[in-house]
Amino acid sequence: MLAVCVLLVAGSAGCGSSAERERGGGASPTPVGRLLDDRDKEGRPYREVGQEDAPGVGIEVQPGVADGWDVRLTLRNFRFSPAGAAGVVAGRGLAHLYVDGRLVARLRAPGYRLAGRLVPRGTHQVTARLYADDGTVWVVDGEPVESTADITASEPGPGTTPSANARRKARARATTRSPAGGRGSPDRAGRAS
Repeated sequence: MLAVCVLLVAGSAGCGSSAERERGGGASPTPVGRLLDDRDKEGRPYREVGQEDAPGVGIEVQPGVADGWDVRLTLRNFRFSPAGAAGVVAGRGLAHLYVDGRLVARLRAPGYRLAGRLVPRGTHQVTARLYADDGTVWVVDGEPVESTADITASEPGPGTTPSANARRKARARATTRSPAGGRGSPDRAGRAS
C-alpha cells in the first residue's frame, strides 16, 4: 500500500494512505477555502473557494413513474463522501435538498426519489446545495454552490386514475449559482422551460 506523507509549513507531518484519502478518510493537509462571516438560514458558516476548480451542481427534476419526483444531480469537481466522513477535503461532502426552502434530505448520491406528499399542487422550488463534511456551505464569489429547479404539480383531472398523477404537468426552470450549471426538466412537449 502506498503511503503519502506531507511536511506542513508549521513543521508537523500529515500521513495517510492514498487509499484512505480516496475513501475520504484523510483530512486535507492544508486549510481549504476561507470561512466567511455569512451563514445559511440553519446557521452553517460559508466556506469560500476560488472559481477555478470550484465544486458545482446542476439539478434536474422529472415526474416519477408513480407518485413522486425523480431528482438527479449533475456534479462538477465534487464527490460525495461516505457517511461519517469528517473534516474538510476540497470538492468533497454532501448535498442538502430543499423544497421551498425547507430541508427535506441530505444526499450522498446523485439520485433521489422525492415523495409526492412533499410537493403538493402548485409551483415549488427544489434546490440542491453543496456542503463540506464539517457542515460548512461551499461558496464561490460569496454565493452558495447550489442549483434550483421550479416545478409545477397539478392534480389528476376528472376521470383519471391515481396512477395518472404520474402524468401531471412538470415544468422546471433551473436557476443556478454553480459553476456546473443546472438543467430544468422539459415539459411534456419536450421543450425546456
